[in-house]
Amino acid sequence: MSIQKKEDATYELIISTAKNLFFKEGKFNATTQEIADAAGVNRTLINYYFRSRDALFDLIFEEGKKEDERRQEMIVLSDLPIREKLEMFIDYFLSQAKMYPYREVYMLTQIIKDDCCIYDKKEHVKRMSEKFYVELEQEMEKGTIQKMKPIQFMLNFISMLIFPVIMRPFLQNNFELDDKEYDKLLAGRREVILKTIFRNREESNLDSL
Repeated sequence: MSIQKKEDATYELIISTAKNLFFKEGKFNATTQEIADAAGVNRTLINYYFRSRDALFDLIFEEGKKEDERRQEMIVLSDLPIREKLEMFIDYFLSQAKMYPYREVYMLTQIIKDDCCIYDKKEHVKRMSEKFYVELEQEMEKGTIQKMKPIQFMLNFISMLIFPVIMRPFLQNNFELDDKEYDKLLAGRREVILKTIFRNREESNLDSL
């Protein structure tokens, strides 16, 4: 292996390890030494590649943000029917939640930090919402979705999808559910959400989910 390829592999290893610590294990306060130990590298390499722990955190946050924006644009700006768009978005989100249970919590904590002003999605949201809101209103006129302001629909949809994920530790503890039981509940969210949204179009038998 060439020196360049070895350096690239080490760089990616550190990022992958840090993502697992943050997103999979929820260790948001992991130190540079803890990341290095988990990756099996010398701590000085983290400073070599990323300058500091905070710079590594910022990089991972930016990568997560860009991936979210890319996936959202791919779905929303497509010509697929609105139901298929919602299905794709739900599937992507739940697959990420299964792989990285603490990812959304981490992203949220970064967004609300005082120094996180770089997270400005106004243009990103405007570009997508202009198209999506028109499609929503058309679907509401057909009677397949209950009429409401598009922003209210988005608040409902996001809440139904994200709340059970970011509140998992609290909900799991209060309802006395083990990991397997809660994973099963999350797996059922797809049909629960779709049948709630499109309840004028199909029967809402959610007892088995």
